[in-house]
Amino acid sequence: MTNWTGDRQNQVLGLVKLNSDMALVFYYPKPNRYSINTLAGAIEETPEFGELSMYFVESERDLFTGLKTITGKHRKVVVGLSFFTPQLWETAALISRLKKEYGNAIFLIAGGPHPTGDPEGTLGLGVDVVVRGEGEETLVELLGKFGREEDYTSVKGIVYMEKRGGIRFTGLRRPVNLNKYPPFTIKHRLFSPIEITRGCPYLCSFCQTGHIFGPQPRHRSIENILGYVRLLTERGLTDIKFITPNAFSYGSPDGKTINVNKLEALLRGVRAIIGNRGRIFMGSFPSEVRPEHVTEETVNLVRKYANNDNLIIGAQSGSQRILDLCHRGHKVEDIFRAVDITVRAGLVANVDFIFGLPGEEPADVKQTIQVIKELVERGARVHAHTFMPLPQTAFAKKPAGRISKELENLINILNASHKVYGHWREQEKLAEKIARYLTGGCL
Repeated sequence: MTNWTGDRQNQVLGLVKLNSDMALVFYYPKPNRYSINTLAGAIEETPEFGELSMYFVESERDLFTGLKTITGKHRKVVVGLSFFTPQLWETAALISRLKKEYGNAIFLIAGGPHPTGDPEGTLGLGVDVVVRGEGEETLVELLGKFGREEDYTSVKGIVYMEKRGGIRFTGLRRPVNLNKYPPFTIKHRLFSPIEITRGCPYLCSFCQTGHIFGPQPRHRSIENILGYVRLLTERGLTDIKFITPNAFSYGSPDGKTINVNKLEALLRGVRAIIGNRGRIFMGSFPSEVRPEHVTEETVNLVRKYANNDNLIIGAQSGSQRILDLCHRGHKVEDIFRAVDITVRAGLVANVDFIFGLPGEEPADVKQTIQVIKELVERGARVHAHTFMPLPQTAFAKKPAGRISKELENLINILNASHKVYGHWREQEKLAEKIARYLTGGCL
């Protein structure tokens, strides 16, 4: 990985090709690496960019140190940023400093969940182009046109500020075929969990996933997945994890039904490659499962092929009224059944709850408290979140989540017995900032 500090600067510069007219610099903080790895993989697959120098810079200090060298070596320097809404303030400060110190010497492109949901606000921070939605094909075409000094304003999937003023969106692209692109960058050895599914049919009111990737699930083929598993194994990487909005939906044509045969074929194929020396993680971080998809069959597949000792189950509320208001598409009874099946199988049931969801009344909070108490008695552990409004969602303009006194008391009790975890307190403060921004547009 490129590091611009100390004696390594000259060493790293000696390893990369500097005869390219254009360089691409990815700002590479930990929360955004999975998406950047995917984009870099798509670029590597494009023959046109065989001479393109790519840099992955982890810290702000290294970014500015590195750009001093890069802008002196390349006539065109593109800086790519991907960020979430909770990262808005630190990213805004970074962009301000980049524009101040480098101005037109760099071409700033931003993508990811926040720029996709709030392209106008992101342009207002000072970036040149926003990539909206899936980035693989858009970024490849945009870089190609920029590098050849062609008009890039016809590229589908971008938002930019017109010279005469006003903002133009060029329109969404067709959904990406996951089999067409690698799940990570091979050349730079920046490996990630394998993304096996994109798209979510539920379009929950608090979640951006379905809006960014669409409601129709798209699955990477088993053959394609196993090819990358072999590649990882050949490099000594035998812990196999997956990125998916719902791990047990793999192979499902609609994302709502379960395709047990496809799911087992995938797990069986991975296990055959990695053998007993490797580990499979299915339904645990960085993915989760929906409660109604936790069945005896799906959990037995985890027990038979995988190595994770827990499942992350997305419950979100103990009130059926709130679940319906959020368009969750499952029942409270599904949550109890999922926990019981998981615990009986000898796995830890980590159950996601979002506190302070819009529309909650005291009666809804009481129901959630009672459900949590019963789930803990049945062996579950609570993964606590505070509701944060996010752009592009149905709840984008709703007030920030607040944790009631009764719920806070329960959390404190559960915390003492290690039955709850999460960053709900930090999220409560951050939610206030986000809500003020989304309703007032002011940082």
